[in-house]
Amino acid sequence: MKLDIDEIIYNVEVFGDLALGAGPPLLLLHGFTGSIQNWRTHASALVQQNRSAIAVDLLGHGETRAPTDPQGYAMAATAKSLAELLQKLGLDRVHLLGYSMGGRLALYMAIHYPKLIATLTLESASPGLASAEERATRKASDNALANWIEANGIPAFVERWEKVPLFDSQKLLPATVRAGVRKQRLQNSVHGLANSLRGMGTGVQPSLWPHLVELKKPVHLIVGALDTKFVAINQCMADLLPDVQLSVVDGTGHTVHLEKAAEFDELVIKWLSIHNLKK
Repeated sequence: MKLDIDEIIYNVEVFGDLALGAGPPLLLLHGFTGSIQNWRTHASALVQQNRSAIAVDLLGHGETRAPTDPQGYAMAATAKSLAELLQKLGLDRVHLLGYSMGGRLALYMAIHYPKLIATLTLESASPGLASAEERATRKASDNALANWIEANGIPAFVERWEKVPLFDSQKLLPATVRAGVRKQRLQNSVHGLANSLRGMGTGVQPSLWPHLVELKKPVHLIVGALDTKFVAINQCMADLLPDVQLSVVDGTGHTVHLEKAAEFDELVIKWLSIHNLKK
């Protein structure tokens, strides 16, 4: 379905019956270059367990509009739009799951819209960069990549993105799976991805590290054992969060939901069962 939020048309997909599912539905937020397509098989697994889910194409991705102003992609603006989206769907509380970029956004939402969030699951996510110097360096890097995307186009960018060391473990996936991921990435637009980097990249995101000790929600951190950088980040996060479970999945890298799909679904379903809060 298409929902108009502040004159931006969001592409939204609902899985299962939002009114009849066991507990609040699960809101799924994809990562950079992703879309609703990344979540369909996982949402189907939830429906089989009498649960419901909602997936959203974030700004600049999939079939959601890609505004030309990077400020519209800012985390505060996007989180506000998602809160309004939930209101339009008649929901006052959801379980929230975000991957990578979507995980950073999910953490921001849990901190700034706590009444909307029952539990939080973060896959390969971070609270951003702690120091102003780190953020400035990353902002320059993200802006340079955004300019490169605009100069070279989506096919060239996807070719480059697939070679990022963060995704080395995806090379072990079957060729058909990798081809499906590439096809989905190619469906994004040049200015959508470029402005997503400029507006919601790690460099411009405010650091959420100081807020972790204040987050009074149950938080599930999921990370792949081969993704050593994010294992270290998530271990630091776990030390600060008051109510947390850290799951390190063996034999997988940054994209746990893709590389170990069945194990990922099992972790998520078990987590929701433990925290089966009534609406």
